[in-house]
Amino acid sequence: MPQNKLQFQVEQHLAAIYQDGEISTVKSFGDKLIELMGLSDKEVIENRNINHWDQTDSLVIAYGDSILAENEKPLQTLNRFLDKYMRSSISGVHILPFYPFTSDDGFSVLDYSSVNESLGDWNDINAIANNYSLMADLVVNHCSARSPWFENFKQSRDPGHRFFYTASPEDDLSAVVRPRTNDLLREVETSTGTQYVWCTFSHDQVDLNFRNPEVLKQFVSIIKQYLDNGVRIFRLDAIAFLWKEIGTNCLNLAQTHEMVRLFRTLIEQAQHDAIIITETNIPNRENLSYFGTVSYTHLTLPTSDLV
Repeated sequence: MPQNKLQFQVEQHLAAIYQDGEISTVKSFGDKLIELMGLSDKEVIENRNINHWDQTDSLVIAYGDSILAENEKPLQTLNRFLDKYMRSSISGVHILPFYPFTSDDGFSVLDYSSVNESLGDWNDINAIANNYSLMADLVVNHCSARSPWFENFKQSRDPGHRFFYTASPEDDLSAVVRPRTNDLLREVETSTGTQYVWCTFSHDQVDLNFRNPEVLKQFVSIIKQYLDNGVRIFRLDAIAFLWKEIGTNCLNLAQTHEMVRLFRTLIEQAQHDAIIITETNIPNRENLSYFGTVSYTHLTLPTSDLV
């Protein structure tokens, strides 16, 4: 597969997601995403439809501090426990959010690029990944209201300016599916006046605005960092709520599915044995669609791209 076919695939994803002029050209933005993933000069993987696990695989799920020992970082203790008691029984481990956080047991992330220092550091994550297939949560729908991004949002600074989805109390939000009982919109004072920030889960978890392509760029960089540190399975947390359209239920929208396909294309090209799974509570047929499976065998490249 020539490199320009990867570019074409990424551009197709972007064209399906950004239909209202949010990006100047899909080509230049697609090239940027490919660059951020380190794929510019990498040989493209043509056959991506390969199973990387089967019925013989099993994973254990744990928080980074599920097992404690004196005078040792919890991630180091977890690694020793896995080696001593579970090495012959499991093939992988899902470490629940191990980033700095403010609430919701780690799912209100302060900083995606760091390991919670109370648990350990990236060296400890790498040590576990060297022995087990490592699953990590990509908390993609929202982050902490006390994160640097949100502080910058309130001050109209980057990175953070326009990073969060806002709406008006006058909008008809009656169809929006809610997993929690708190008010959907949180009133926030910013340097440009009062804004109402969308909070699907809690007022400490502010929803990111993927209409702003800068948010997507940030997450592509985060994904690359996780791959570089040994993550091989990505659990896309709360992914069904990612894209919002006023007047809809804002759940499982077409742009969300296309974003999963884009993530899968980039992840599998960067790491051939990587896997994505999604946290989606929907009928099985639609749930399967969240695996990001898509065939490009029917696509015809324009003559100008066949170089």
